[in-house]
Amino acid sequence: MAEPVVLMATMVAEPGQEELVEKTLTAALAAVHAEPGCLRYAMHRKAGTTGEFVVIEKWASQEALGAHMKGAAMREVGTALARALAAPPDMVFLDAIPAGDPDAGAV
Repeated sequence: MAEPVVLMATMVAEPGQEELVEKTLTAALAAVHAEPGCLRYAMHRKAGTTGEFVVIEKWASQEALGAHMKGAAMREVGTALARALAAPPDMVFLDAIPAGDPDAGAV
């Protein structure tokens, strides 16, 4: 059985592009949630900011994440945000450290 993949993607909007970035990411949520292997795709904003966005993702496998990254929703997001982000998204892959309650202790 494939291991789930958890990652945190951080995106920083160029000044004046905050609304475009938020609307673009929000518009993609339904399509991403419907993708095979999507276990979690939750968008957040860094507290106290208007233009720093963090997406917490959990995919059923590396293959599911790979399909997501090449899928229509991410192509549309990439095109829409090509000039709206200050830098490419910072993607951090996470390894779980199982402890405590299995439901509360892991993403």
